[in-house]
Amino acid sequence: MKNETEALLDVGVVVGTHGLRGDIKVRLRSGDPELLQNIAQVHLALPRGDRLKLRIIRQAAHKNQILLRFAGYESINLVEPLVGGQLLLRQDQLPDLEDDEYYWSQLDGLQVIDVTRGELGSLVDLFSSSAHDTYVVRGEFGEVLIPAVKQFVQDIDLERRIMRVDLPDGLIQEEQ
Repeated sequence: MKNETEALLDVGVVVGTHGLRGDIKVRLRSGDPELLQNIAQVHLALPRGDRLKLRIIRQAAHKNQILLRFAGYESINLVEPLVGGQLLLRQDQLPDLEDDEYYWSQLDGLQVIDVTRGELGSLVDLFSSSAHDTYVVRGEFGEVLIPAVKQFVQDIDLERRIMRVDLPDGLIQEEQ
């Protein structure tokens, strides 16, 4: 079981419930809403530490999120404790990525270094918008939001756990 746990990648977070029949709202850490399209089973890591293996019986796109319903969890009372849980998939369930694409679990915790300001902090979150993904970095400059576009992200070195960025003036609140 330990090997299976190590091979699981965080692909989303349960952000709420939807309706009374047990649907949950999932915010994917990828901008691809079709990520779960052919997936029948997922793992869910709950905030209190439990881990569940769940079979998907319904899924639908809903306002930049995914609605999921699981077998055996078909009421709002059963799914409310799932809110805040991390949706996990095995590596072999995920599609292959292009050279400049990454899964969140590969990026989580990277040290982010700006070419002019030096170390900005650690990459702690990612969210998607209709335009692009946005990285959330916390560190010396507080919380910095970095659009995940080639214009700002110069290099990602997974071996050294570093992301190099070149941010324009005004994107970071610097003390005067």
